[in-house]
Amino acid sequence: MDKATFENLSTEELLKALKLHRKMKIYDAIIVGVLIGIGIYSTINQGFGLLTFLPLVYIPIVGKNNKRRELLETLAAERGLE
Repeated sequence: MDKATFENLSTEELLKALKLHRKMKIYDAIIVGVLIGIGIYSTINQGFGLLTFLPLVYIPIVGKNNKRRELLETLAAERGLE
């Protein structure tokens, strides 16, 4: 979703999307933590391998989610919500 898509949301839909993306921030942190743990465990037991670099695969997804959340927060602030 881009900015134009979010701007077309009603106030209720915007608040619902913002609430969802705030929860996703917590989920992203948990997933990254687990992936880092798996990478460390794998590296200690088997040396460098595919699982060592697994957290790097999820980083672009976290960045994309973060940009969407920031955009939603900006739009909510422009509308005087929160």
